[in-house]
Parts: sequence; structure tokens; C-alpha cells
Amino acid sequence: MIKAVIFDMDGLLINSEPFWQESETKVFSSLGLDVNNKMFEQFMGKRIDEVVEVMYNMTPWNHVSKEKVTEDIVENVIRLVLEKGACLDGVNKTLENLQQASFKIGLASSSKMKIISAVLEKLQLQDYFEVVHSAEFEKYGKPHPQVFITTAELLGIPPSECLVFEDSLNGVISALAAGMKCIAVPEKDAYNLDKFIIANKVLGSLNDFEIPQLTDL
Repeated sequence: MIKAVIFDMDGLLINSEPFWQESETKVFSSLGLDVNNKMFEQFMGKRIDEVVEVMYNMTPWNHVSKEKVTEDIVENVIRLVLEKGACLDGVNKTLENLQQASFKIGLASSSKMKIISAVLEKLQLQDYFEVVHSAEFEKYGKPHPQVFITTAELLGIPPSECLVFEDSLNGVISALAAGMKCIAVPEKDAYNLDKFIIANKVLGSLNDFEIPQLTDL
């Protein structure tokens, strides 16, 4: 029986993936690096410091630290969140319904905590979450499962009794590896892609979710 529901953030609660793409393109381009859509797809759900490490290993740069590159991307994302951030379809309805049904609700994101805080403040979602956890505090980010395992521990619920909502393949893999059920809510262009068949269920948006669906997982 599902007793806790854990949400990813980027691309699920807020359409922030374009913010990440814009920020990464801006910073990496300033270093003379090229990024493309295929790379962005592979980066989805990963920690930004791990993305920076991948880019550095592909094409090392000089004169600026990886930590500074990471921080520049993060600060640009926060600026865009505060300027343009908005809830995706069905977010408030789903959170409200789950809260009223007495499910424990957590958030487990690859984003740094300062970005999570900016998003929750901008969208006014703080009061829905009993636990908010960032993969920045784990040794590895998604698709490693630890961020979800830790979130379940903080909620006091076994992983087998947790459901995860995720929009990225890396996130789905992470949730399943943690021993949890997972509903994928990919972006519209990715909804019909075979790669999401590994999820327990795939939805077009959170608007399509109803609590009775939990019995079918």
C-alpha cells in the first residue's frame, strides 16, 4: 500500500528544463563549448556538478574552476525561476488531493537546495511537503537511488510503500532502483517514447492523475 508520495521538481512541478538549457548554453558557450539537444536530454535529472564534470572531461577548460562554472549556472537558473517560473498543469490539484487524503509528501530533487527553495517560494508550494531533500547532500545523484532512499527515511516510510512522480528517464531509473513505484510524467514531446515503458505508469500531465490509480500500480 502506498503511504508516501515523492515528487521530483524540475520538469514536473515547474517547467525549468528550458531555464537549465539556457543557463548551461550561456555558461558553456562562454568557455568555447558546444552543447546540443541530445546532450541536454542525457543531462536531464542529473546534478549540475556532475554535468559540469562530464563537460570538463570531454573538453577541459582553463582559467575558471568547475565550482565557479557550476555556481554561475545555478545563479542563472535561480534568476530565471524568479522571473518566469510557473506551476505545470495539475501540480496544485495533485498536491492538494494527496494532502487531503493524508499521504506523506516529499520532494527529492537533483537541484541544489538554493534552487529548490527559490522554486518552492516562487510557486508557493512549501506547505505541501513534509520533507524536502536535495541530491547535493548525497555522494551520487540520479540515476543513483540514494536521494529517494534518504527522502523515504526522512518521511519514515519504507521504499516499498512510496510512489515517485518523475519526468526524466534518469529519475525513473533512480526511483525504481530505490524499490519504489514510479509514475512518469514526461514532457509532451517525450510522452510516447518507448524508454518510459519501464515506469509503472505514464501520464501526459499531473492533471491526469487520480488517487484511485494507486491501486493499479
